[in-house]
Amino acid sequence: MKIICVGRNYRDHVKEMNNPLPERPVFFMKPDSSLLINNSPFFMPDFSNEIHHEIEIVLRICKLGKKIAPEFASRYYDRLTAGIDFTARDLQRKCISEGNPWEISKGFDQSAATGLFVDIASIKDPAAVNFELDINGTVVQKGNTQNMIFSFDEIISYVSRFVTLKTGDLIFTGTPSGVGPVKIGDHLRCSVEGQVLLEFNIK
Repeated sequence: MKIICVGRNYRDHVKEMNNPLPERPVFFMKPDSSLLINNSPFFMPDFSNEIHHEIEIVLRICKLGKKIAPEFASRYYDRLTAGIDFTARDLQRKCISEGNPWEISKGFDQSAATGLFVDIASIKDPAAVNFELDINGTVVQKGNTQNMIFSFDEIISYVSRFVTLKTGDLIFTGTPSGVGPVKIGDHLRCSVEGQVLLEFNIK
């Protein structure tokens, strides 16, 4: 099982991070050891002083695919959920400034939290999915997938040019603006179309 993450996929987030708009999907991977499920708590690591939250819509791949045409891409994912792509922002900045790969800032243990998956057929409009992250009773991130630079189908098509997609693979599709730090004691609640799909504590 692979965890594929798309970066810089919402214009407002690209702007807040002072990054250029991408001409094609930018993606990276997390190892399966980064998966955090069943609303289990996230334990703050000792190697970073700046762990940031990034809420994303996560797709689940439902069949094998390679070089998938955009018009057929919707056949390759059947369920979605809310996820948190945790980022060690201090490590990321250091790696980037030194010209080094920054997997250690994204792929560490428990850095890919995922919630309860729901059938995409149950979503009123899969092209315009509302989602939000609430921390301690305050909404800190809010997005709609119609604001993505690259749609679900464009992501599937592009990624599958380089990486064969297999049943059970997960794709994090990008985060809107509002990313920020978490701290011990925080309670995170992630909703999709008003339904809470992921809820856990920071310890």
